[in-house]
Amino acid sequence: MECGGCGGVDGGGAFQLISDGSVVYAEALWDHVTMDDQELGFKAGDVIEVVDATNKEWWWGRILESQGWFPASFVRYEEARPGEEERAGLALNLGPGLPCKEQMRTNVINEIMSTERDYIKHLKDICEGYIKQCRKRTDMFTEEQLRTIFGNIEDIYRFQRKFLKGLEKRFNKDKPHLSEIGGCFLEHQTDFQIYSEYCNNHPNACLQLSRLMKLNKYVFFFEACRLLQRMIDISLDGFLLTPVQKICKYPLQLAELLKYTNPQHRDYKDVEAALNAMKNVARLINERKRRLENIDKIAQWQSSIEDWEGEDVLSKSSDLIYSGEMSKLSQPQAKSQQRMFFLFDHQMVFCKKDLLRRDMLYYKGRVDMDQMEVVDVEDGREKDFNVSVKNALKLRWPASDRVHLLSAKKPEQKQRWLRAFADERRQASLSPRSRRSKPCSTPAKATRLGSLKKHPSLPSALPQQQVFMLAEPKRKTSTFWHNIGRLTPFKK
Repeated sequence: MECGGCGGVDGGGAFQLISDGSVVYAEALWDHVTMDDQELGFKAGDVIEVVDATNKEWWWGRILESQGWFPASFVRYEEARPGEEERAGLALNLGPGLPCKEQMRTNVINEIMSTERDYIKHLKDICEGYIKQCRKRTDMFTEEQLRTIFGNIEDIYRFQRKFLKGLEKRFNKDKPHLSEIGGCFLEHQTDFQIYSEYCNNHPNACLQLSRLMKLNKYVFFFEACRLLQRMIDISLDGFLLTPVQKICKYPLQLAELLKYTNPQHRDYKDVEAALNAMKNVARLINERKRRLENIDKIAQWQSSIEDWEGEDVLSKSSDLIYSGEMSKLSQPQAKSQQRMFFLFDHQMVFCKKDLLRRDMLYYKGRVDMDQMEVVDVEDGREKDFNVSVKNALKLRWPASDRVHLLSAKKPEQKQRWLRAFADERRQASLSPRSRRSKPCSTPAKATRLGSLKKHPSLPSALPQQQVFMLAEPKRKTSTFWHNIGRLTPFKK
């Protein structure tokens, strides 16, 4: 067995074995979720035949009839002995001196420490190799452009150096399996939320970078930066993806560490708590990204509404909870009006459809849900309005006698609205509005498009990008942002 049971692999050794005509098999240490059809997906424990190990970062491998690229840091390998090529499993020699579980914990600890050190070098290369050089070229970059491209990666670099120092203090060099690193993750769990800003900004960074890379002077400049810093052969967009991949990999590494940590180990409870903490960090980043996307959609929606009056929806709302058509009757009006209702957290906006262009909406008003009471109305005669109703509900101001009577076309639609109003109250209690709104009775005319500029936005279509560049053979470009949970973890 190559690499003596340590975490990760020695790419040069595998390349040499293949060059000598040996058959090399690798065992997957972690699951690999693919990003495109040229990557090879596998589960931890799968056996992969290594076909090409020319590149030390990504190898080409085969599992049964499937072939593709996979990260070398996700496997460990051994040379097949004569007559063993057709075996289904891989009997691993974990090395002398330690029981299996302790040796596997050693492997995982070593892998965590190794990838942390590599990651620090990646961050240093970006900050010193790219940002430092870009700031010297004020003729090519503004500070705002650099902030868009690189986000808060300098803050991440400062934090990760501090985090690595903490890990080094808890790392037992002589007996890695006795290391107690769980507490270090717990100590810095809130600091990891710094990645939320970076991940939210990343699509904008890709868009800005793709625009610049259409000009040769920027292509040559970034390549000169890479060569001057003696960085590995990865494109800038590949480097900028590494923080996103890194925050995704922590839960995977901690889950693997917990699997090989005995419950009696002094680090067990801390590793278990650290795993939950890092899962929560990833979940929080996902949630903040979703909310940012919602903000962009709401801003775009509001800009499409004709005759908008009053403050922006985003002044106190961030989620569209439900929308649909109902008839509205309000005192002292005599007849009901068909309106489109849009229920957000803290408020509901209603609009009128254009008679000819049904996709065009005109703003007609809004109600403050924080001052509203929703009342289910039975079918029959409604006493406040003295009319016969069906599938109705009322919005009532407890502090006054103002009432809106709303009617859906079908009973199931009414029930869906009642659930939506209940969801709005629950959500509003969790996300109090940032500031109190002006009264809707005295609206001020707003400039619809200009008023939206202060809100962050995401591109509607994300650019195609090459995540990792290899010399031979070429890899297919892939779309980056599907779901942060499905990203390939940080490549060692």
